[in-house]
Amino acid sequence: MTLPAFRTGFGYDVHRLVEGRKLIIGGVTIPYHLGLLGHSDADVLTHALCDALLGAAGLGDIGRHFPDSDPMYKGISSIILLGHVMDKLKDSGNWQLVNADMTLVAQKPKIAPYIDNIRDNLARSTGCSIDSINVKATTTEALGFAGKGQGMAAYATVLIWRT
Repeated sequence: MTLPAFRTGFGYDVHRLVEGRKLIIGGVTIPYHLGLLGHSDADVLTHALCDALLGAAGLGDIGRHFPDSDPMYKGISSIILLGHVMDKLKDSGNWQLVNADMTLVAQKPKIAPYIDNIRDNLARSTGCSIDSINVKATTTEALGFAGKGQGMAAYATVLIWRT
């Protein structure tokens, strides 16, 4: 059976906000008094993108490939993990990213001033043009953990194609 030339994927991630950590979103350090807690740099947006890409290619999720029990990934940049994910997509069937649409859910800080830098980082890391990467941010109108400033969540959808 021949697999279709296009596939879609969906990713979701969430991390708690804490003191004493840098806030990194899409590989960009954003000035804020809190950062995201995690084994790696806890870049919630990039993690959601990695999961969407791995899912589209039928390769599981980032926890399977980069477990938090492995000291090798302690503090690692999620942009580096994204590069590894793109290598896995190429190796598993020569998959490439067509486009990604992502949403960051956070009450604060405002992400809008950083979106172009985030898009640029993610485009370079995935080997596609910046116009193929869309990043949005929304609040929850002060509802739930994100609205109370306790954490952030991110969603990502992707389309990949076999070259």
